[in-house]
Amino acid sequence: MAQSFKSAISFGLVYVPITLHACVKNNDVAFNTLFKKTGERIHYKKTCRNCPAEVFQEDLVKGYQYEKDKYIVLTDKEIEKLKTPKNKSIEIESFVKLSEIDPIYFDKSYYVKPTGAENAFLLILKAIESEKKVGIAKTVLGNKEQVVAIRSINGQMILYTMHFFDEIQTTPIQQIKEKVKEKELDLAKIIIHNMTSKFEPEKYKNDYKDKLLSAIEDKIAGKKISGDVGTIIKPRSIINLMEALKNSIEKPNKKTKNKVIEKNKISKKTKKNNISKSA
Repeated sequence: MAQSFKSAISFGLVYVPITLHACVKNNDVAFNTLFKKTGERIHYKKTCRNCPAEVFQEDLVKGYQYEKDKYIVLTDKEIEKLKTPKNKSIEIESFVKLSEIDPIYFDKSYYVKPTGAENAFLLILKAIESEKKVGIAKTVLGNKEQVVAIRSINGQMILYTMHFFDEIQTTPIQQIKEKVKEKELDLAKIIIHNMTSKFEPEKYKNDYKDKLLSAIEDKIAGKKISGDVGTIIKPRSIINLMEALKNSIEKPNKKTKNKVIEKNKISKKTKKNNISKSA
């Protein structure tokens, strides 16, 4: 079942009750663990060293380990008391440009649906849309405090939960000291130009999932699963970078390559003529 939360958006003195509905659903193929000899499903019992044979859900509490084998217990009621009315609502604190937010900070996305005050909701949506800004707020979803970003996409209000600054790890990649040659960069740009197209997410299908489901159906029908080995990609020997770039351009689209090269020649010729005139 898709995750959802009840909350409210505060925009200045404007207050809008909302529900958040997860934008993304899990389509993974689920497997259960079975006992090899009998084919029966394995069940996991909750237990501990001094527990009875099995412990049930109603006997469980949340505990925080502050020393080895020492825990402090917090009940759901005690945790709920820590949430102020401000925590429970989504109070927009500031507005920023989307380009200022590194995508690494984004986590989950939710559709924002008003459950009252529709006029006020539409006002906030249109204002964010027309200003091309993203609202930043802090709230508590479930038992976790979140930084959130609210934006408009195609007339829909979308809320993104975000990672906190201290959750983002420092990159392990050291600065590369090599220099990029201008000719190589020009060829790389041509490759990008040749491969540039409109992003169409519907084109990208989960082929492995389809094969997996098909294999399951074959197995149920008593058929033997025949794997599709396909072409085995062999490790390529390191060749000259310039040659690799040139070959990359020639293979996909010679017309585009010639068109771009011709355009670059005309641009350089125009630039040269302008310099001659000014001299």
